[in-house]
Amino acid sequence: MRLTIALLFAALSATAALAAMSDAEIKQAVIQESIASYPGACACPYNVARNGSRCGRRSAYSRPGGYAPICYEVQVKREMIRAYCQQHGQ
Repeated sequence: MRLTIALLFAALSATAALAAMSDAEIKQAVIQESIASYPGACACPYNVARNGSRCGRRSAYSRPGGYAPICYEVQVKREMIRAYCQQHGQ
């Protein structure tokens, strides 16, 4: 019983935290999810390669074809924000 109440409280807290997220925070979350889904270290130009150097033009973002990670807020469209909210229960 106590565990059930704790889990319910945790779920409600997570939902409340998501509801309190601004569009800018959601955009950052979308960007972070996109970068995290990229299998390598250089999803975006501003990421750092395994050797410690900036990825720059070696990044997936900078190369045509293949992966197209979301690296900047201007790339996050209203539909993406709506989809994020639906997926995360907002």
